[in-house]
Amino acid sequence: MATIDPTARVADGARLGAGVEIGPFCTVGPHVEIGAGTRLISHVAITGHTVLGERNVIYPFASLGTPPQSTHYRGGPTRLVVGSDNDIRENVTMNTGTEDDHGLTLVGSHCFFMVGSHVGHDCTVGDHVTFANNAVLGGHVQVGSNVVFGGQAAVRQFVRIGDGAMIVGLSGVRADVIPFGLVHGQSAELIGLNVVGMKRRGLTKADIHRVHRGFEALFFGAGTFRERLDTVAADLGDDPLIGQIVAFIRSGSRALTMGVKRAALRAAS
Repeated sequence: MATIDPTARVADGARLGAGVEIGPFCTVGPHVEIGAGTRLISHVAITGHTVLGERNVIYPFASLGTPPQSTHYRGGPTRLVVGSDNDIRENVTMNTGTEDDHGLTLVGSHCFFMVGSHVGHDCTVGDHVTFANNAVLGGHVQVGSNVVFGGQAAVRQFVRIGDGAMIVGLSGVRADVIPFGLVHGQSAELIGLNVVGMKRRGLTKADIHRVHRGFEALFFGAGTFRERLDTVAADLGDDPLIGQIVAFIRSGSRALTMGVKRAALRAAS
């Protein structure tokens, strides 16, 4: 049975799982479904066609399921679906999708959304993703699992972020980021691999060395980028980690964030 504070407003039609807690001054709309064990601390607004999984904890002034911030939205019943075991802190916002995509904004499980972070319309966010304070995604962004966004990082619309990437704080990402990439700077340069994140996921030194070898050959080897990609695919593509990077690049249709040596960045500054 759900526990609802007397100051909260839960519309007829809302579906609340067992053990849901709705705190003071929260608002839950008529098309909302909240999974078992989820807690709305206080002053939380869950509206639109929104589905929340189990055991999420949502802090004051978060707003989930509001209409997309898009001039192309035509008022349709688009959706926001959020997984389970997420920690959604104060002032986080997530919008529903638009009719011009799949009508769905999808967020995974075990994610940590710090204060003021934002998931735009039609985005897809994987599992175990961390958004530091005020990290924001434009519309239609695709984020893999185990990605970390530093504070005030911003990703423009339609960009893809591969699994295990790290976006350093204050970076403005304008193009796709490979799996395990480390991106830094106002113009978001790819400066290496997210080695810390790879270690935390349990990858061995040998794994990391192989990926680094593929990274160096891909971005700093001889020939054109297409030639280097084909060479890395032929020579190292059987490795599942390098194969993941190759597959990510080949599946993209937009610009790719290219590798830059850190020494070059220091010289430029």
